[in-house]
Amino acid sequence: MEQPSGITVTELNRLIGEALRNEPRIRSVTVTAEISGFKRHLASGHWYFSLKDQDSAIACVMFRQHTLRAALMPKDGDSVTVQGHVEIYSRDGKVQLYVTAIRAAGIGSLYEQFEMLKRQLMAEGLFDPGRKRPLPQVPRKVAVITSASGAALHDILNVSGLRCPGIPLVLVPSGVQGADAGKEIVSALHLAEAVPEVDVIILARGGGSVEDLWCFNEEIVARAIAACPVPVVSGVGHETDFTIADYVADVRASTPSNAAEIVFPDRRELLGRAELIRAGLNRAIMSTLQQKQLRLHQLQSRLWNVSPERVLHQLTDRTHQSRQRLNDCVRYVFQERKTGVDNQREALTRVIELRMRETQHTLSQAGVKLEAISPLKVLNRGYALVYDTLGCVLPNAVSAREQQEMTIRFRDGSVIVQRKDTSDGK
Repeated sequence: MEQPSGITVTELNRLIGEALRNEPRIRSVTVTAEISGFKRHLASGHWYFSLKDQDSAIACVMFRQHTLRAALMPKDGDSVTVQGHVEIYSRDGKVQLYVTAIRAAGIGSLYEQFEMLKRQLMAEGLFDPGRKRPLPQVPRKVAVITSASGAALHDILNVSGLRCPGIPLVLVPSGVQGADAGKEIVSALHLAEAVPEVDVIILARGGGSVEDLWCFNEEIVARAIAACPVPVVSGVGHETDFTIADYVADVRASTPSNAAEIVFPDRRELLGRAELIRAGLNRAIMSTLQQKQLRLHQLQSRLWNVSPERVLHQLTDRTHQSRQRLNDCVRYVFQERKTGVDNQREALTRVIELRMRETQHTLSQAGVKLEAISPLKVLNRGYALVYDTLGCVLPNAVSAREQQEMTIRFRDGSVIVQRKDTSDGK
């Protein structure tokens, strides 16, 4: 009886592949397990690793188009949750889990919270580069918020001591992990910003899982950083770790050591910069000194050419000449005015004499006329003038009757008479 020839290995693997693809429970599967044997192919960008639990393991591959969207870089020992589908690799007959998404185990709800808060704060403008404040080149004092017993403080102290040990560092201890860590960080920020002369605050913590770093994703911490009046540098976790605090902080550092490198200037660089400034100042001083010396020489030359004695002598000559001209002018004017006054005096004298002769002639003629009509001439013929007490001539008898006392003037004198009333009143 002829034995059946069977099927090829390729056909067998194809059948197994079809069976796997037709199994609805593994067409899309989510698995939580531990990473083992992780390898990253540099040329292709694919990841190769195994997922294992206490009793079993399965080979996994994650192609480059999916690794580019991964939220973490896994390593051996990490507990992760992956999504993908199961197929057989026909060439080796190896069943593999083809991973399309990967995240830290238990991060599903946390990741959703992270993205929701990130979108909210971004919409409010807390991530805008325009609100980020520059750090001082040489801070007066630096406050560090971290655990007093953590490795982050040790790293910062080492870096600051090597770069610029002269800058004071103030530790504000705070919990950086756990349920109350967010509130402690907010309180520490308020304490740090109140420290006198603090120019920069470093918020730091070493690496850890997403759960360990979650306090740096809390909203109260983000808003406290945004409201802090002192610039804040966030140095949380490793280079691949990103938290909400990193987005809100004025500067994000990849590690606590990197935060110290950003904040504390290198004293050798400062010394070099100071030497450059000193050399520039020396050049500026020498240039200014040379310009001032040249100007001084020019002024000395001009001063030599313009001797004060020469100027004084010239001014004396000018003054003498001016005085002489002034005296000549005064004498000339005085002589002219004197001649004019003499001429006017002579003319005025002639005019006065002429007017006096004319006036005398007129008065003489008026005297003759007055003499001719003077009532006193009548007195020489035997007549008399009667005056009242005021010296007014009484023109008629009616006026005389009204007077009690009268003066009668004759040619040779005057007589005062009293009127005596008659019986008939005449």
